[in-house]
Parts: sequence; C-alpha cells; structure tokens
Amino acid sequence: MTESHANFPTDADLDAGVPIDAFEDGTTLSGEVGGTRVLLARRGSEFLAVGASCTHLGGPLAKGLVSDDTVRCPWHHACFSLRTGRAIEAPAFDALPRYETEVVDGRVFVRDEIAPDTGRGIAEGEDRIVIVGGGAAGFAAADLLRREGHAGPVVILSEDADPPYDRTMLSKAFLQGAKGADDLALADPDGLAGIEIRTATRVEAIEPQEKRVRLADGSTLGYSTLLLATGGEPRRPDFPGADHEAVRVLRSLEDARGVVARLSEGAKVVVMGASFIGMEAAAALAKRGCAVTVVAPQEKPMAMVFGEAFSDMLRALHEENGVTFRLGRKVGAYEDATAILDDGARLPADLVLVGIGVTPRTALAEAAGLAVGDGVEVDATMCTSDPHVYAAGDIAAFPDPQTGERIRVEHWVVAQRQGQTAALAMMGRVAAYDDPPFFWTKQYDLSVRYVGHAPSDATMEVEGDPAARDALVRIAAEDEVRAVATAGRDRAALEASEAMRRG
Repeated sequence: MTESHANFPTDADLDAGVPIDAFEDGTTLSGEVGGTRVLLARRGSEFLAVGASCTHLGGPLAKGLVSDDTVRCPWHHACFSLRTGRAIEAPAFDALPRYETEVVDGRVFVRDEIAPDTGRGIAEGEDRIVIVGGGAAGFAAADLLRREGHAGPVVILSEDADPPYDRTMLSKAFLQGAKGADDLALADPDGLAGIEIRTATRVEAIEPQEKRVRLADGSTLGYSTLLLATGGEPRRPDFPGADHEAVRVLRSLEDARGVVARLSEGAKVVVMGASFIGMEAAAALAKRGCAVTVVAPQEKPMAMVFGEAFSDMLRALHEENGVTFRLGRKVGAYEDATAILDDGARLPADLVLVGIGVTPRTALAEAAGLAVGDGVEVDATMCTSDPHVYAAGDIAAFPDPQTGERIRVEHWVVAQRQGQTAALAMMGRVAAYDDPPFFWTKQYDLSVRYVGHAPSDATMEVEGDPAARDALVRIAAEDEVRAVATAGRDRAALEASEAMRRG
C-alpha cells in the first residue's frame, strides 16, 4: 500500500508546475489549474491528474488514501481510478474529470482536460436482467451494468412510488429541510441510459422453474438472471394508538414527506429508538427547531455499536442541541397528542417518529425455495442457492470477508457494493464481495465512521478524547481487531479499512 502524504500546501499553484524531484512516488497534492481544483498523483515515473473533489458529496480527495492506482475519499470511502477517473466503488457513480500532464525542465504541469472515461457504452443483446428493488443495491447494480456495457435489457421493479433516491439523506438533510426531494435523486429525470425503471410495481412471486417473476397486476416478466434487492421493512409498534396518523415510520421518501408535513417550528416530537435512524432524525429535527425527546429501552444510545465512550459523546452532543433523553423506557401508548411511557410518564407529542429497526424482506425468496436463514444465503459473488438468482443489500446473508462467518449488514454502502459485485458476477466477470463493511452516521456537524464487523461481545479500546470529538475505538474479538470506529479521524478509518481489505 502507498499512502497520500503530500509534501506541498493544499493550494499548490499547479499552473506554475511542481518540481518532480520533490514529488515522491505514491504521494498526491492538490491545487488549482486555471481556477479548477485538481489532484495530482505520482505513480513511479508517471503523473496522473484528476478532479480533486469526490463526485458523491464533494469530499477532498487530497485527504484520502492512495493505493495502487486508486484514490479513496476520506468521507464515505468511494474509490476512483487515478488513470481513468472512473468511479470504481460506491457511493460515487460519476467519473472524475481527468487532465493531461507534461514534464518540462524538471517540473510537472497539469494541462488540458481529457474526455471522461465513463464506461463501455450500451451493447445490444437478449439476456434480460431483472432487479427487484430500486434501493441502494438495485440502483448500484443497474448503474454498473450500464457502465460496463451489459448486452441486454435491464429492468428495475420497485415498489417505491419514487425513482431511486439517496435514502441516507432522509433522516438527515431532508428532515432538517436542507434538501428537497429533487436533491436526493440518484439518476437524471430521464433515468439511467438503457435501464427500464418501473416504479410502484410489486412482485407477487418468483417462478424459478420458468425463470420469470409474476407481478401484482397478474402479468409476468421473464429473466435470464434475477437480482433480489428487496431491502427491509421498518418495524412498527403495536401499542394502543400506534395506528394514529401522528405515529410515523421513516423508510421511504413518501414516509419522510409525511413526517415533514406534520412539522412546524417548535413541534414536539418523540423519537422512538436510539440507533442510527432515531439519533440522526433527532439531530435533524432539533436543527429544524423542533422540541425532541428520544425514548429508548437501552441505557446508552448506540453503545452496542460504538461502545460507551462514543455513546456518551453522542448523547452529550445531542443534549448541547436541546434534545432530551428518556432511556430505559418504552412508549406504551399514544392518545390525545401524548406519548405515554411504560412508567406512566406523559410526553406531549405532535409526532412520534419510530426508528426501531427493520426486518429483512425475504418472503419472495422463501416462497421461491431459496436457502434462507437470517437473510437470503449467498456466496461471495452474491449468488443464492439458485444459480440464476442473486441477492444483495439488507436481505443478503453473506460470508464475512474477515472471518468467513455468514453475516447480514443493514447499511447503505454495503448494499451498494454488494449490488455492484452481483452486477459483475451476473455479467460473467470475476467478482467477490471482499470489502470490510463500512458505514457512517452524521449527527449535527459530527461524523462517526465504522469499518469492519464485530460480534456483540467484542472488547473496545479507546484512543484519543471522545469528549473533544477526536478519538478512535478498536473493537476486538479473539485478540483480533475486527472493527474500528472514528470521530474526527477520517484518515484513520480509511487506513483501517485498507488494512482489513489486504488482510
């Protein structure tokens, strides 16, 4: 592995050229060329120049990690080719701009922009790939099939009424009011070139012997290969009053619109659950001006994932922003605009937002006779027990790249990369999902990142100062670091991920 440790200021004058003798192999620097931000990398005697900002959310690639001929974004770990600019791994899909370089009198200069290498184009063919689900895994698979030139039609069948969108923003910027629905779209209004997207379409059954799916309207659609990416169903409470219109789950864009429609500044909100959705939603609603109370059965929010030190850090951050907590408690009923807790406490609530997890939607797979345990069982290529059916995302029970144990992970980037792995495998390419799981949470201005996968009884070692929001947690099992969580140390999260990837 080579790493990006620039010996130059972050705003180098690339128009004036850089002395090659001072530019070490494997390093990068960023600067401006004609007012455009560019990242310049040295690979042996070659100099490669690409855009300096990640095409996902604009992360600074100069602070990322260079490995071989790629660079990873420090924010959400998207990976790009330094040679072609292409987005190799999600969450980025669009290529970076790339530029010619020239060495003159011992200095390297960045010259004209080169036409982007966006993919192989669309080829003609008859093999139809059907994707059931338009979320993270389904969209990422379709996008890669398009970019890699799959020779045949691709159809996404999505129950969602909206075209594919970035679900990670629902509990953050959308609830806060900082982004609208149009800002969340994953594709242009015209969709993906060569991809048919059918929204508000429910698959009733898979008929593997006939290699077709039966839709709710009675029609059928044949496939050569099928990708199941049905995701998860939000768990819903069953207390008295849980069916009131003020009690809401948050999974889809339509769910989020319904939540926002009930909000006004100063609205009193009870958030059920202190995991990812609950804590992110609490932060977004507090920033929106709502009075937020988090009710959860655990004594420390998110401690099972991040450990007690990070739990205390996150709780303190929320309390600084006006959020109150009722921990060790559950909502027992909702009536008269009031959430009634299991200890009898009554909390005024214009809205009860439910964030208590999801259940994998495996019914289609079970009915089709696929192997299902804690999720649809797949191999490293994401292939199920039926060689013509693949599964990815929240429903997939896959072999952990570190331990080989079968696990299931409900996170956005994991689903996207599994969808990309399945896409390559369905095209007959060599493919295996071997990335350490990665996810992040952003609450207020703090991002916490997590790489790897650890059992619930793992031990945790803290480095740094969580109270100062500058810390790292090593999470170990059987004397081996299985996961790393970071706050304020994006680079460390990248390095941990790369070390796990290389074994």
